[in-house]
Formats: sequence, C-alpha cells, structure tokens
Amino acid sequence: MISTGLEERGPFAMQLPEPGDRVVVAMSGGVDSSVAAALLVEQGCEVIGVTLSLYETGPDVKGGCCSPDDISDARRLCGDLGIPHYVLNYRDRFNELVIEPFVDSYNRGETPNPCVGCNTFLKFDLLLDRVVALDARWLVTGHYARIFRAPEGGLRLLAGVDPAKDQSYFLWGIREQVLSSLCFPIGGMSKEEVREAASRLGLRTRNKPDSQDVCFVEGGRAADFVRKRGGAGGAGDVVDSHGRVLGRHDGVHQFTIGQRRGIGVAAPEPLYVKELDPARRLVVVGNNDELEVSEVSAGQFNWLRRPGQDEQLLARVRSRSPATAVSGWAEEAPDRIRVRFHDAVRAVAPGQSLVVYGGAHCRELLGGGVIVSKGRTPHARAGG
Repeated sequence: MISTGLEERGPFAMQLPEPGDRVVVAMSGGVDSSVAAALLVEQGCEVIGVTLSLYETGPDVKGGCCSPDDISDARRLCGDLGIPHYVLNYRDRFNELVIEPFVDSYNRGETPNPCVGCNTFLKFDLLLDRVVALDARWLVTGHYARIFRAPEGGLRLLAGVDPAKDQSYFLWGIREQVLSSLCFPIGGMSKEEVREAASRLGLRTRNKPDSQDVCFVEGGRAADFVRKRGGAGGAGDVVDSHGRVLGRHDGVHQFTIGQRRGIGVAAPEPLYVKELDPARRLVVVGNNDELEVSEVSAGQFNWLRRPGQDEQLLARVRSRSPATAVSGWAEEAPDRIRVRFHDAVRAVAPGQSLVVYGGAHCRELLGGGVIVSKGRTPHARAGG
C-alpha cells in the first residue's frame, strides 16, 4: 500500500494509479525512483522503466543523476522487478535545453537553476510524448511532491510531506494541462520512510546515497564547468557600492549573489557579493544589510492556479531558503509578475526561481518564474 501522507487532505484525494494501469516510471537509478517503481509493481500496475541518457561524464565521475553507473543500476533494478527497461538518448536536447542556457545564464551574471529546465522541458514535456507512444496512462517520477484532486475536479500540486526533501520548488514549470498525467508516489513519504520501504522491498538501491544538486557539474564546481564550455568572462574589478576599486577578480562567472568567501578582498567588516555586471566585468560587494530586498520581478511566469482574492501567499527565492510572506503582487506583463515581501529577504540572485505557494497551510504550489530584477520599497519590514 502506498503511503500518501494526507494530513492536509480534507476533501482532497491524492492522485495515484489504479491496479492494472500502465505507467512509465522515470528511473534515475536512485533509491527514490526505485521505490516509486517497486510500490507500483506491488500495487499491481503494469510498470515500464525509462532512463534518460543526458550527458557524458568523465572517467573519474561516480554516481550522480543519469550517469553510466545510474543507468546500470536502473537497468538491474528493473530486472529485479521483472519489468521492461528502456534507455532514451536525450543528450542533444539536454545540451540544447539545459546546459547551453546554464552557461549563457552565467555569462549574464545570473545564478541559474538547471533542474527547473530539465523538469520543464525534458521530463514533463518530451518524455510525456514517449509515454503516449507507449500507450501508458501515467508518467511517474520519484519527486517529493504531491498531486491532489479537488472536490470540484481540479488538480493541485502540493509540496512533499518531508520539508527537508521537498522538491516542489523545481516543478513550477509544469504545464497545468499535463498534471492529470503525472504521479509522484513517494511525495507523501519522508526520506526515512522511503529508505525503509526500499529495505522492505529488498531493492539493490536501498543504501545508495543521494545524487549531487547539479548532475552534470563534476564536483559541484560550476565555475570550472562554465570555463570549459567557453563561458568564462575576462578579469575585472571588485568594487564597493560607490564604485571604489577594492581588488581584482578572474571572471564574473566565479561569483554569485550573497557569496562571502573567495572574493579576494581584505576589509574590516565582512563583505558579500551584492551585484554582478558582466558587461563591465564588475563584481560589486557590500555589507550584509545591502543584500536585503523587498521586491522581486520574475519572468517566464507559469501559473498552475491563480490565487484567490485575499488568499494568503508565501514565496521562496531559493530551493532551501525559508518561505516568506507575500504582502502583495501584480502582473507586469502576461508572463511576468512583481512580488512584494512582508519582510525583506536576503541575497536574491537573478536567474534563480521565484516560487509562490498558497492554499491550506500555504503548501500548494501556485506558480513560479525566473527572477529578473529586485528592489526595495519603503517600510519593507512592516509589510509596506
């Protein structure tokens, strides 16, 4: 029986396949997708495993999402479960839709979030076409998120039950019309419960560690990856908010907003990266208070459900940052909104995602977009 974690259910019902349904499970080779597949096999679904081959790795790379080791683990796991397994070569599309935008974003002085692009354009777009071709009813992944069916028939995308593992932040790009084809079986489980289920089911991946955040960046060194892809800018100045030169740097691509270590400037008080200006090759630094902003604009904004009048909203500007209360929002264009925070937030980086939550307990993902600008408003701490 699949645990659904319905403590917020009320009249809602979590969307899950029925016994006998044909489902395609995106198999990353990790424990989460393994448990999702095994639970559906146990429930009596007709399960097909699919793994995406997305990029080439160096000879010293072990593990990570969609690496050769992971593909091998997924294939063997499917063999253990007695289900078919297919490997799809999406390397060209992954390079076009994820890696190239990642490098371009660093060129613009931004801090990109490639997981959003991978989910939006590959897993929940191109892969859905394969699901249709396989005459399957569902596309299933091991994401820590939940889809509920409301009494009036609409679908709602909620955060995962486990706050430490919740991945809803990365799912804002999903189109509302495809929610009816998606299922996240482990979204109602904690990571500990997933591990326990893997042990109970005897899965070979039960003790496998979690993959790194950016799967194609070896060792997590984004600056090195960008340099190898030809995205590194030239050397320039480190300046303060008044334009005074404090030092030199070897490329804007090495920095992100809020960074403190590795700036290469000695000062009597801690300094943080405040702004990046790749056109002039400037890294602008300031004190901690200068990092606070109270308004953010986000483009490419995708609504899964527009909030109701006077609905309480929360927003997150980083995947692991605490959500903060929204005191107001307005549309600046059909796909762009400006959000005002009740309390100022720190170290907002263009290129990252602004994700808005509402509903009961503000756990429902309403929409999200890419941060394009930020600013301050008077009395930000009082809610403006």
